[in-house]
Formats: sequence, C-alpha cells, structure tokens
Amino acid sequence: MDRTRHPALRSSFFAALAAVTLAAAGLVAVAPSAHAADTDLMRNGGFESGLDGWNCTANSGAPVSSPVHSGTGALKATPAGSDNAQCSQTVAVQPNSTYTLSSWVQGSYVYLGASGTGTTDVSTWTQSAPSWQQLTTSFKTGASTTSVTVYTHGWYGTAAYEADDVTLTGPGGAPVQIPAAPAGLAASGATSSSIGLSWSPATGATGYTVYRDGAKVASVSGTSATATGLAPATSYAFQVTATNSEGESAKSATVTAATTGGTTPPPSGHALVGYLHASFANGAGYTRMADVPDDWNFIDLAIGEPTSATSGDIRFNLCPVSECPTVESLADFKAAIKARQAAGKKVLISIGGQNGQVQLTTTAARDTFVSSVSKIIDDYGLDGLDIDFEGHSLSLNTGDTDFRSPTTPAIVNLIDALKTLKAKYGSTFVLTMAPETFFVQLGYQYYGSGPWGGQDPRCGAYLPVIHALRDSLTLLHVQDYNSGSIMGLDNQYHSMGGSDFHIAMTDMLLTGFPVAGDTSKMFPALRPDQVAIGLPASTQAGNGWTSPGEVTKTLDCLTKKADCGAYQTHGTWPGLRGLMTWSINWDRFNGGEFSRNYDAYPWS
Repeated sequence: MDRTRHPALRSSFFAALAAVTLAAAGLVAVAPSAHAADTDLMRNGGFESGLDGWNCTANSGAPVSSPVHSGTGALKATPAGSDNAQCSQTVAVQPNSTYTLSSWVQGSYVYLGASGTGTTDVSTWTQSAPSWQQLTTSFKTGASTTSVTVYTHGWYGTAAYEADDVTLTGPGGAPVQIPAAPAGLAASGATSSSIGLSWSPATGATGYTVYRDGAKVASVSGTSATATGLAPATSYAFQVTATNSEGESAKSATVTAATTGGTTPPPSGHALVGYLHASFANGAGYTRMADVPDDWNFIDLAIGEPTSATSGDIRFNLCPVSECPTVESLADFKAAIKARQAAGKKVLISIGGQNGQVQLTTTAARDTFVSSVSKIIDDYGLDGLDIDFEGHSLSLNTGDTDFRSPTTPAIVNLIDALKTLKAKYGSTFVLTMAPETFFVQLGYQYYGSGPWGGQDPRCGAYLPVIHALRDSLTLLHVQDYNSGSIMGLDNQYHSMGGSDFHIAMTDMLLTGFPVAGDTSKMFPALRPDQVAIGLPASTQAGNGWTSPGEVTKTLDCLTKKADCGAYQTHGTWPGLRGLMTWSINWDRFNGGEFSRNYDAYPWS
C-alpha cells in the first residue's frame, strides 16, 4: 500500500495542439462603436448575483469574490480532461443588427464568443492573461435571428480561468420566455442504487433540473440523467423542470420508479477495517492473529501475491521464522482465525499491495486467479477477498473510454473473476477494495489515456471494476494517503493530511460524479454502508497521516454535517460504514491511537 502518486499530467503535445488550433480559429474582429441607444443586454454579466442567468458545463463554474475586475463578484471556471468549462447565456437580440461582445478575463487559453448569430459565429481568445485582460469581438445577426448564445471557456485539462464584466452591446430583442414544463418523462435501467431518466426537449430550454421526492437532486444540460445513491428495493417519485436565462418552468408530470433489490443486503452497524502484516515483517513488528485486538471488525491478511505479474497464480504464506521470530504455527494461525470469526469478525485475504502487480491479461490468467484465490480462501477458512491492486495492475487501453462497458482485457477478466468468486461462495462472500485516489477520484478529471491519448492510462482505472461489482461490493475503502492533490466536486484541489481531503474524497463516492467531466457518463454514488475512509495508522505507516482531531471532524461532517469547514458536502450520511487503516500492526506500534479514537467516536 505504501506508494506516492502524482496527478496525471497532460502531455506537452496538447499545449502545442491547443495553441495551433486556437490560433487557427480565434480571429479577433475589430468592434465598431455602439450606437448611443444601444444597451448592455447581458443578465448578471458582472456575476454580482452568483451564476444567475449562466449555465456552466459539468458544474465547472463557480462565483468568487476574489479576484474580481470590478464589483464584488466574478466567474471562476475549471476545465477537466474532456470538458473546457464553458459558461454560457442565451440573449435576445434583433435580426440584421450589429453587436459588440466584451469581457475581462484572467488565465491561459481563455475564449470569448457568440454562437447562433445567423451569420458567422465569432470568438476571440488569449493565450496568456496573468492579470485582467479585455477581450472584444463583434458580429451581425442574420435576417431571422432573435437570440444568440454568449459563452466563455478555457481549454481541456488546463488551469482554472476567471471572467468578469461580460457585456453584449446592441439593440435589444424580444424577451426570452421561460420554457414550458418538459414532457415525456420516463424511467428505465433501474439497479439497486440508481434509476435512469429521460424526457423530451423543451423549446427554449438551456438546461434541466431533476427533482426526487420533491427535492432538487441534479442539474443537467441534456435530456437524460441518472439518479444515484438510492436505497435498494425502494420507490421514488421524479419530476423535471426546464431552465433558461429567464428562469425555471413548472415541474413535469411525476413518474414513479423503484430500484431493484440488489444481491447483498446492507449490513448494520459501523466497522473498523485493518490490514494485518501476516506474510512479512517491517518496522511495525509481527502481530499474531490471536493478539489482534477486538476493536477490528474486518481483518485483511496482507498479503497474497502472484508468482508473476501476468500468471494470475496467487500465493499466500505465513511470515517465515527467519523474518518473524514470533510467528505462530500454521495450526494456531488457522485456529485464531476461527476464533475471530466466532466473535463476529470477518477475515479476508488481501491481494496485490505495493509489490504484488496483478495483470489478468488473458482468460487463462483469469481462471488461474479464480482457482488459486479459492484455494487460499478454502485452506484458511476465510470470509472473502480484498482487492488491493496498485502500481500497474490496472490500466486502460487506448480507446477504452466508457467505464460502464470496459474493453481492456485486464479489466474485463478481473471483473469476470470476481463475479465467478461471488457466485461460487454466495451471498455471504465478503468483497472489499482498497484502491488509491489516482485510480478512483482522479477519474473526475481524467479517464485512461483520454480522448486524444497522452494521459496516464491508469487514471480512474478502478472505476469500471467498482461499477460492475457495485451490487456485490461489501466495502470500498479508498486509500486517502500516499496521494497527490485531487480535485473535488467543488472543482478545487484538495491535499491529504486534513479533514478537508477526506471529506471531499468521500463526498465524491457518496454523491457520484461525471467521469472525465462528461455528464453523460455519471459514476453513480455508492451506498453509505459500502464506504469506509482509508487512513494510515501512524506517521510511519504512510504519507498523509491525519491527527485524531481531524479524523473526528471528518466523521462529524459526513455523518452529521457539522464542522465541515469550507467544503460543502452534497448530503449527510449517518450510515457511513467506518474507517480502514494500514495497518493493525502500525496501530499497535503507535499505542492503539487510531483504533482508540474510532472506539470513542459517538456515531449517533
């Protein structure tokens, strides 16, 4: 588990490609002077009223109070791997009329433009604006044009940009009308935790808002959405409204749909998960199975490793006496496992880790994986399996761009293997996963090698595995340590070591997120009982150790929406399952601080 990651970097190829593309397309028109009777037609062009009147793709835009060009507000928008952070507004204009469009901007590769002019759509841009710079262009509307779309955006995968004081000067047109309520709302594709929705487009709409049981749950630009984070075997009532710059329509007719029952019933209670160094020794010392404190609800045996990266043949053996002088006998180890299970604990074999690269690139490796893991589970009488694939175990082939239907053999074969094991052992089989943030939450910005190649192909590579097994998954405990800074749903970067990081990373799992910023590819939320937070037990156990006080703040925010700090979560989850740590050994070495803090936490 002990590995440091850095966020995926865009290839310099893309910066060059962006510059060439923008230079070819971004001719700046010289704007004529406006007539005295002309007025500024933009609604909230200075962002003094937040984002009122504006729509930003993939929730990429946010109002800020600093930096601003004038007044007290401005726009800050953050591009992602497949989203350029476009914020737009539809404005009523008159036919055969001349207009001047202007905005003050900061950042790199910032665009300002107008589309739907009925003549030649225009845009202008700046390659670099370290301080406020004014962009200006002009256009003439066509003979039948009554509205245009004004927009600003950045460039894919680059840093955030700011815009302020957007103006469109010229003769005003007929007011934009609030659209009618959407028709044809229908539900489909229900799972145990999600329901798909679709509806007919509403004339004049630039966006849509989805309501579940009367509460707003999502805003989208298209005519479909997926409601996530739902309870199994539960009925929900949905409505949708249409929006544009003038406001929101009445709600549509209600459609009622229910989730499926799922295959694994949600467990009760909270849990503490720990890894036990059973096959090796390190600075934390060896801990016998019989000496594992009663605090631990899930005990993951570390670690099963392959005979080679692509063999699929997993082996597990107790630490040799030469390395661990206090190791118990195999018979005593197995007897202690049974005693733990009799006390209600779950004991799993964890596979992979820092050094155990597992790549099931062939069906033969897949089948060997199933048979060898089954042998370990049967020989030791274990309750299930923990997947701790790190390094280069999971990677997406170029062109594999949809987590819902992966094509990379190593991903597909792993999914098939885990489904086979689940089917073999039945509903009591425990399946957990311990990915790094690089393979999960980084997928909000980047997925695989990206639409043009060049990204690290491991970005978000766990997402198809989690998604395919979500109905069988007992626990996902992402390692919130040994991580670079990761962007949260607030489009801000968060760094490990404090409550802010854990809150933002966990909120993503419990809310769901568009993969690589693509709102048509939403990773659905997991159930709260499926999520635990992964932390190092001590400063020696891994980078990103978090003090007990910060851990308490994290739990208070997520389960009670208290003491959240600057980050605003998208819900409250008193059923959050608990905490995971690397490791039981390091916690004992550190005097039991981690488990003691967990035991003292008032969950209710």
